[in-house]
Amino acid sequence: MTRVLIVEARFYPHISDALYDGAAHALDVAGVLSERVVVPGALEIPPAIKMAAGRFDGFIALGCVIRGETYHFEIVAGESARALMDLGVRDGLCIGNGILTVENEAQAVHRASSDGADKGGDAARACLALIAMKKRIGDGQ
Repeated sequence: MTRVLIVEARFYPHISDALYDGAAHALDVAGVLSERVVVPGALEIPPAIKMAAGRFDGFIALGCVIRGETYHFEIVAGESARALMDLGVRDGLCIGNGILTVENEAQAVHRASSDGADKGGDAARACLALIAMKKRIGDGQ
């Protein structure tokens, strides 16, 4: 049975809840077992995934970074994405990236909601696609 870990940053709880609902629904439809862990923010997601590597078939990163008045947005958005990409490319982990990087809360709500862009569901489906590919062709190691 395929097992997926959902790593969710809770900095914006209402956005995280909507992302999680979409991801959980997609996993349920696929018949995949999942566990959920919570971290404070987007920068903590990659280390949490690294800590759990080897115990799950795939990972779903969920969170939201909303642009503010400082350069902090660029750091958090760029570094969390880079670290997830490193884990995927370097370590061969199957990760669906559902960390939203948006200009404002209205964009985040639309992108997170299942009746909007359903980016949590998209991240889950991306993770499952990578797991299927890895099972089919191997991990290149």
